[in-house]
Amino acid sequence: MKAVILAGGLGTRLKPFTEIIPKPLLPLGEKSVMEIQISSLKQHGFNDIYVATNYMSEYIEAFLGNGSKYGVNLIFSKETKPLGTCGPLSLLKNELNEPFVLMNGDILTKLNLSDFYQHSIKNDSFLTIGTKIISTPFRFGNVKTDSNGFVIDIEEKPELSFEILAGIYLMKPQIFENIPNNEYFGIDNLIKNLLTKKEKISKYQIKEYWLDIGQIEDYSKAKEEVINNF
Repeated sequence: MKAVILAGGLGTRLKPFTEIIPKPLLPLGEKSVMEIQISSLKQHGFNDIYVATNYMSEYIEAFLGNGSKYGVNLIFSKETKPLGTCGPLSLLKNELNEPFVLMNGDILTKLNLSDFYQHSIKNDSFLTIGTKIISTPFRFGNVKTDSNGFVIDIEEKPELSFEILAGIYLMKPQIFENIPNNEYFGIDNLIKNLLTKKEKISKYQIKEYWLDIGQIEDYSKAKEEVINNF
């Protein structure tokens, strides 16, 4: 099975760490973020893993090598200009001739990728998006009133829940009909275009542990999680 890891981001929100080390190679215990992802993909039967790079691409390729030390085949694709979260796939369309998993290079998760893959390839759609329910406390109290304007209740710092894109997708080769060649193109653009065309988009809700390592506080949390749970 095939997978693509997006590893071309600048990691701006993780400076100053990412001024020296690209975000996917930030250490979490004895392994980097991407090494944990590669190990998980290998465990679930993904042997051909494509790494889409841009920022510090030579560093990433030199660090990971050809994948033999992880028991997989690593193939690197380098952008000559920023292509967003979906555009890099256009450089690999001749290689991705079967259903494949796409994941952001800054995701830490215990998602059962085998279940995700098998569930998604059975769907009558060529895009399945992984989602996650995220709850966050609202910083103010919520006041409830009746139709006459009298206060009937207050809720102190209520929890707000959102179902978000989790940065993990299953795509089938037909998807390339909707991705422009070598142009900046985001996954949000792809989803909106498919919805405009009335194409079906499937959803897979991730129940397992999931964390986006996008900011310094997330990175600190991820290091603790790896020590305790990975």
